[in-house]
Amino acid sequence: MKPSPITPTIDLDAAGVQHGFLRLPYSRDDSAWGSVMIPIAVIRNGEGPTALLTGGNHGDEYEGPLALFDLARTLDPVSVSGTVIIVPAMNYPAFRAGTRTSPIDRGNLNRSFPGRPDGTVTEKIADYFQRELLPRADIVLDFHSGGRTLDFLPFCAAHILPDKAQEASVMAAVEAFSAPWSMRMLEIDAIGMFDTAAEEMGKVFVTTELGGGGTSTAASVRIARRGVMNVLRHSGIVSGAVEKSQTSWLDMPSGDCFCFAEEDGMAETMVDLGDAVCEGDVIARIHAIGRTGVAPVDIRAKMSGILAARHFPGLVKAGDCMSVVAVVDR
Repeated sequence: MKPSPITPTIDLDAAGVQHGFLRLPYSRDDSAWGSVMIPIAVIRNGEGPTALLTGGNHGDEYEGPLALFDLARTLDPVSVSGTVIIVPAMNYPAFRAGTRTSPIDRGNLNRSFPGRPDGTVTEKIADYFQRELLPRADIVLDFHSGGRTLDFLPFCAAHILPDKAQEASVMAAVEAFSAPWSMRMLEIDAIGMFDTAAEEMGKVFVTTELGGGGTSTAASVRIARRGVMNVLRHSGIVSGAVEKSQTSWLDMPSGDCFCFAEEDGMAETMVDLGDAVCEGDVIARIHAIGRTGVAPVDIRAKMSGILAARHFPGLVKAGDCMSVVAVVDR
């Protein structure tokens, strides 16, 4: 396979604290010999596990970048036993644009793995993580929230896995994160995901959904900052005890968790996040906006549980996810 065109401006194996970039050549109209410069920090001290901490996989999700830029600036290497690799904004073009996908190639980084070294800009970024960064890691924490189109209960999550020893490890890391909610997550489209790439390598991979609406809150950023330190402590990379707080476990047992719009219109949320719902309850309505006198279309829960996620903007298109119901496990 061709080598990656991405070059780190720092030595990923050097001891101490390093701040630099993953430089990806990108020739364009305003810069013939230009580059995409993806910020990266590496904190290494002695022997121990390696954590890969990432945010901005989608560019309109902010808890991860806020927590990780801060962590890169403040993490004391004396407290570290091992290595912490921090990439606060993986899809840096999307992050700078405040969009889910890259403005360069419309690439969704979290559907682009394993990537290609000779592909689009987004595929080149995925390829570098796939071949250069993921193999270095023992544990991966990839921050997400709902971006501009979804809003979530604040939860840390991992997937049910065929390897039950690996699954036990990922669920222990989720519990250590200590978000208000912890999710055994079901993906509706796992092909090409960073999650899948890491899990197939046998890594401990955990992720989050910490809100949404294309912004962050004081509470959601606090959860992110505390959670990342808890994961590092749990992994033995950073000294100190995990700062545990109450977490409630949620489960997504089947595709019946999801409800999708079948027409365009104006969305009305009938149930707030965290509220209990019963199978058959109206959890949202879609109002016609092309003319008056048309009755709204009801969106009904396909199962009982609590509302874990909802469509965020006021307008909705056919095919949009309207809601996610999860079951309170314990």
